[in-house]
Amino acid sequence: MKATIRFLLLAVFFIGAGYATMKMLPASVGKAPSGGHGHGEEEHAHGGGAVMSDAKVAAAGIGLETAAPAVLRDAFKINGVLQPNQEAVVAITPRFPGVVRSVVKRIGDKVAKNDVLATVESNQSLTVYELRSPIAGTIIDRQVTLGEYVSEQKPAFVVADLSSVWADFAIPRRDLQRIKVGDTVLIDTEDGGKPVEAKVSYLSPVGASETQSALARAVIANPEGRLRPGLFVAGRVVMTEKPVELAIKLNALQTLENRTVVFVRSGEKFEPRDVELGQRDGEHVEVTFGLEPGDVYAAKNSFVVKAEIGKATAAHEH
Repeated sequence: MKATIRFLLLAVFFIGAGYATMKMLPASVGKAPSGGHGHGEEEHAHGGGAVMSDAKVAAAGIGLETAAPAVLRDAFKINGVLQPNQEAVVAITPRFPGVVRSVVKRIGDKVAKNDVLATVESNQSLTVYELRSPIAGTIIDRQVTLGEYVSEQKPAFVVADLSSVWADFAIPRRDLQRIKVGDTVLIDTEDGGKPVEAKVSYLSPVGASETQSALARAVIANPEGRLRPGLFVAGRVVMTEKPVELAIKLNALQTLENRTVVFVRSGEKFEPRDVELGQRDGEHVEVTFGLEPGDVYAAKNSFVVKAEIGKATAAHEH
């Protein structure tokens, strides 16, 4: 009987001690993390990404590119301006002095060969004759108005065939030995499009004393009218070329927590991807580890994605 009572007392003691111990443990001990909390949430906050819809990407001006093979080019930079191809520019002057009786075409109009531009009444014969365009092109200058007296001393119209244009570059004297006719030049028109590739077709044998530079010219096909004479352009004269298996745009590189990363897009989410880099040129950098061909990444304005990830991280920490 005494043994039975002793056994019951010991059982009550151990049960009570166990209950007290459970009350002292933290509430999280013994509980499995539920979705979106605990360790999973911490990982998202520190190594996650940012969700951005297509509309938000477009509004932020983020340029998306695809990781792919590329050719790295060792080049030096030059600056220039677009000009009409002077071999396809015609100044049209009146044949006889007279008074302008009609003006048919204006600056910016496209004309076909033999289109009438204006009519003039001759002072000598008092007959009306027509001014016609000898080429197809675009009117880039007009120096006549209705009722004005005109003569052969001044062009009435200038018509240019802008299906090809000149890019004229000023080459500093220190670089003159590095460039020659036939060299490839990559021309950035600074309109957001891809650089235009052309060849140096002319290198001036004389220099300009004011700028201590010489003229280099490239003839560029312009079938869609993308290139507008009068606008400045930047060029890169290619010295050597090296193909690489995988490359991305330089403006895609960002630093996140002291790591070099690229923001790769999957669906509507950008995620930071650590990358190892190889050689680079003025536009691309070789990727030796961290990306696969076909990965879509943020290139232009990639810093906006970095800011979005920073905001997401701060929100999770609070």
